[in-house]
Amino acid sequence: MATNPPTGDGHRNGAVKSRSQTKTSSGHYVKRDTKTGRFMDVKTSDKKPFKGVRKEKSK
Repeated sequence: MATNPPTGDGHRNGAVKSRSQTKTSSGHYVKRDTKTGRFMDVKTSDKKPFKGVRKEKSK
């Protein structure tokens, strides 16, 4: 079994599965479920992207 040492260092190996994120017009990032297309969460604490979640291409 693979491990991601050291524990608690604030990073992960690999991306979060079946999730993507995009930037809103206000500059916040919103997380989306790629299977259903529904928005799940908006990051309002700061305007940095979610960690470990892939970004959608902006149009």
